[in-house]
Amino acid sequence: MRMKEMARRTGVHERLLRYYEQQGLLAPARLPNGYREYSDADVETVRRIRILLTAGLSTTVIAQVLPCVARDSDRLVPTCPDLVRRLRSERRRITREIEALQASRTLLDRVLGAAPPAFADEPAAGEAPRSPAAA
Repeated sequence: MRMKEMARRTGVHERLLRYYEQQGLLAPARLPNGYREYSDADVETVRRIRILLTAGLSTTVIAQVLPCVARDSDRLVPTCPDLVRRLRSERRRITREIEALQASRTLLDRVLGAAPPAFADEPAAGEAPRSPAAA
């Protein structure tokens, strides 16, 4: 199938499909005219890529782990012995990032908590003004 059909079947924009190819995540066949020709297996690969991206992995990490995951219904299953260790390491990294964001939010809450009461009803920069009914 051509790129437009691939984008339609996967819900992934053509620009992202090209990016996945640049990152070594996809390798569609090339026709003599240079057009990309995707297979049904490529559709499944894009679905696995999307799951791994949603799980918080970078495309660099995905390129390393993609050959070691198979899809079983609606979940991915590790197929290489070292993959579980690698994914646990990524999980620890994500946990550290979450903890750092929570600490940042706590500090921001402290700053907001110190604001004079008169500022309480003013919207933050980028927020829509509050309607009187919402107050």
